Amino acid sequence: MNKTELAERLIRAASDRVATTPLTDDFPDLDVDTAYTIQDTVVEARRASGAVIVGAKLGLTSKAKQEQMNVDEPLYGWLSHDMHIDTGEPLVCDRFIQPRCEPEIAFLLGEDLSGPDVSAARVIAATQLVFPAIDVLDSRFAGYSFTLPDVVADNSSCAGFILGGQGSSPTNFDMRLTGCVFEKNGSLIATASGAAVLGHPATSVAW
Repeated sequence: MNKTELAERLIRAASDRVATTPLTDDFPDLDVDTAYTIQDTVVEARRASGAVIVGAKLGLTSKAKQEQMNVDEPLYGWLSHDMHIDTGEPLVCDRFIQPRCEPEIAFLLGEDLSGPDVSAARVIAATQLVFPAIDVLDSRFAGYSFTLPDVVADNSSCAGFILGGQGSSPTNFDMRLTGCVFEKNGSLIATASGAAVLGHPATSVAW
């Protein structure tokens, strides 16, 4: 297994906007640790092309999703400046392979966090503002058919993000009780609450 070649396969799929087959179809022994090294290569290639990393995206932050994927912790990917989409800006689907959208809660940190002892309380203290957000996913695998190592290698399907509103201080409201109503053309798609994110959204950031 040549990790560089696998990274190039994902880079080419994104550039050409043509989906590929899961890496694990060819390399069933691919594990998550190796997948993160492939992700690193993909991200470094984007940085070499001028992309600036501006944040991180977390996935599998609900217990239901973790049980579905048979894991016990979230996964992450990296967001770059050119993934930002302004509120109200039309989503140009030609930029993507098969875009999907999910509602999220975004944290704007006022200081860096590091180390094994970061807690949810520490995250809240370090956070300047919290925003409602839309995560634009775009799996480089046809039909969103992938295993956990595949999606990790694919930078957790990162493709775009939209920040809504002016942001709020995290101390002004209880994120656990914050509800989300997701609609498409006026029709209800899904509902959720902040508590579904590992009990508190700040817990996922602390992870």
